[in-house]
Amino acid sequence: MKEMKWFVLFAALMLGGCAQAPPEQQTINDAASALGGRDKILAVKTLIIEGGGTNGNLGQDVTPEATSQTFTVTDYKRAVDLAAGRARVEQTRTPNFTFFQGQQAQKQVFGIDGEVAYNIGANGTANRAPNPVATDRRMEIYHHPLTLVRAALDPNAKLSNPRTDGGQSVVDITTANNLKFTLAIDSTTKLPARVVSMTDNTNLGDVAVETTFADYQDVSGLRLPTRLTTKTDKYPTAEVRVAKQSIDGDAGDLAAPAAAASAAPIAGPPPPNVAVQEVAKGIWHLAGQSHHSVLVEFSDHLTLIETPQNDIRALAVIAKARELRPNKPLTHVINSHHHFDHSGGLRAAVSEGLTIITQSGAAPFYQEAVSRPHTIAPDALAKNPKPLKIETVNDEMVLKDATMTVNLYHISGNPHADTLLMAYFPRERILVEADVFNPGAPVSPYAPNLMENIRKHKLQIDRIVPLHATIAPYSDLLKVVSTRTSD
Repeated sequence: MKEMKWFVLFAALMLGGCAQAPPEQQTINDAASALGGRDKILAVKTLIIEGGGTNGNLGQDVTPEATSQTFTVTDYKRAVDLAAGRARVEQTRTPNFTFFQGQQAQKQVFGIDGEVAYNIGANGTANRAPNPVATDRRMEIYHHPLTLVRAALDPNAKLSNPRTDGGQSVVDITTANNLKFTLAIDSTTKLPARVVSMTDNTNLGDVAVETTFADYQDVSGLRLPTRLTTKTDKYPTAEVRVAKQSIDGDAGDLAAPAAAASAAPIAGPPPPNVAVQEVAKGIWHLAGQSHHSVLVEFSDHLTLIETPQNDIRALAVIAKARELRPNKPLTHVINSHHHFDHSGGLRAAVSEGLTIITQSGAAPFYQEAVSRPHTIAPDALAKNPKPLKIETVNDEMVLKDATMTVNLYHISGNPHADTLLMAYFPRERILVEADVFNPGAPVSPYAPNLMENIRKHKLQIDRIVPLHATIAPYSDLLKVVSTRTSD
């Protein structure tokens, strides 16, 4: 009888030792085996990726849904120190479209070191990036099969929600440093197929960032992808085609530069500064930072031209408008175009009960944007929901009462954006525009098209009030256009 008990105990131990891991752990184990094995993955210290590819132009394309504008990326190098949680990217971007900063190549150097995200300018100066950028860059480290599976093998990682989706085995991962991802592996090869993480976007709200992996090759006993394609929400944002990669190569010094590491953390956008300049009776230029607005006074209400960038800037501009004329309600905001830096404050405007006036091509995007969830970083509209009130301009619209007239015109045929509106004050002979002419800028690729639209509508202008740069005489535009025409 005693021998039978020992046999049963031995059998139970053997069966327990052979039992398959839980499904979520098995998915990670399968991925680790397909990549080259648990031990090899855990032994990796550095990963260096070199090659080229493309970057998207998220939120800045010609129409809200377009994805044709890209930057060609060359001299791409990404170095990652897996143990230290450091990464640095060097690349050169060249726009394949008409770019208001010119079409010359742009060298970029940026990185992440723990909690510190940094950017290094062309002059070598390092600046600390805001905390949300740091979070996104920490997440980006794990948008690679090697780094994410390595993190998932950590005993302190949490695995959950195993499932099958589209022929892929899927599992949710919370890393030891509390970052959350979803990993999908191919059900046949067991190689990681894609990783998804969530982040906040000012205009799009809660968005999924997804990187897919393809064209695996052998690298120092591991299987690594040579094509990584990333999209943010439904918009393509990056593709890396790997020409060379190495394991445990010399990654160099990936520590944050001293100037960035010693700088105080930056919680978000800078505090608003709204500088007021009266342009004419009933018209004020609200400047002070990179993106400006214009306040217009009618006999019984106020209208803003532009609530740009984000909640902080938009709400400050709205507050200043109400402060300037507290006895009149602010009722409308005219949006210059759909680009994210110029429409990022529209949700705040909606939360304040303002009616949006925009070019008709932008309206469907704004209708979607105000309905999107913002739970990761709740904004003004998430905290104070209001319905969207919107009026659209096809080619032109006149806003007029006994004291003020504003003509709104679609700037047609402009390669910068197809939803551009300019505002013309016929009595004051003032033109308000965004992006298409920045007085004093080294290049002005959109100025000839602006001039075409001015002549089309036979506008008589003395001054241009830009939503970037400073107020300038109309003659400045004439000089720029004349110079470009004679080139």
